[in-house]
Amino acid sequence: MKKYTLALLVAAALFTGSCQPGDTTPCTATTVTTKAPASEVALLKQYIDASKLTATADDRGFYYTIQKPGTGTKPTVCSNVTVNYTGKLTDGSTFDSGNGISFGLNQLILGWQEGIPLIAPGGSITLYLPPSLAYGSAAQNGIPANSILVFTIDLTRINN
Repeated sequence: MKKYTLALLVAAALFTGSCQPGDTTPCTATTVTTKAPASEVALLKQYIDASKLTATADDRGFYYTIQKPGTGTKPTVCSNVTVNYTGKLTDGSTFDSGNGISFGLNQLILGWQEGIPLIAPGGSITLYLPPSLAYGSAAQNGIPANSILVFTIDLTRINN
């Protein structure tokens, strides 16, 4: 299932217009500015409040909690990173996890492109993502369409 979900992360990023692996255009390290619709942000805030979570709202429409900021330089959307992660639905069920997984951030869902650069290597973050910054209206294996997703991510290193 781990390989399948990583493939889905890559596919979702490609679907949302990120650089394709065969694309020879250099990646530009700009901040991702895609914002979630107000209706999704409202539902996510409802979940945060109902769960009594302490999380910071990002202007782009997701919430996050930094457990450890890490040290050193933070990655950009053009960075290749290695992470340990767990992905859960709001009911607490785990749909995926992985350790020592490496990939280019520009190949992943928007929520990861926006959230992982908030920490440095050695850091840990929990991302609360609305559907438009995750898989949107497309159901994935074990993930219903229009799901709010919760990812706990440890950034172990930047590989470039």
